[in-house]
Amino acid sequence: MAKRENDSFSIQDLMKSFIKENNLSKGMQKIKVEETWTKMMGPGVANHTTSVKLQNKTLVIQLSSSVLREELSYGKDKIIKMMNEEIGEGVISKLMLV
Repeated sequence: MAKRENDSFSIQDLMKSFIKENNLSKGMQKIKVEETWTKMMGPGVANHTTSVKLQNKTLVIQLSSSVLREELSYGKDKIIKMMNEEIGEGVISKLMLV
């Protein structure tokens, strides 16, 4: 019978190692970016958002309202800063509103 190891690991550490070993970090970042956009912008902006994509450190947001797109374009730097702070990494360097 094999000897059982008594090492204990937190679920967070196990998930991080699993994600790293299976090269899932980029996919997890994309999911987190989508969730963060909805959380940070609120239901008003989320209702007019048709697509949230992360492509090579560029956050591409597709909006159904041209007025909202224009309003958000004035605060691009602030949005990038807030999103990166919430995600906890410098994942986003550019924001495109289409």
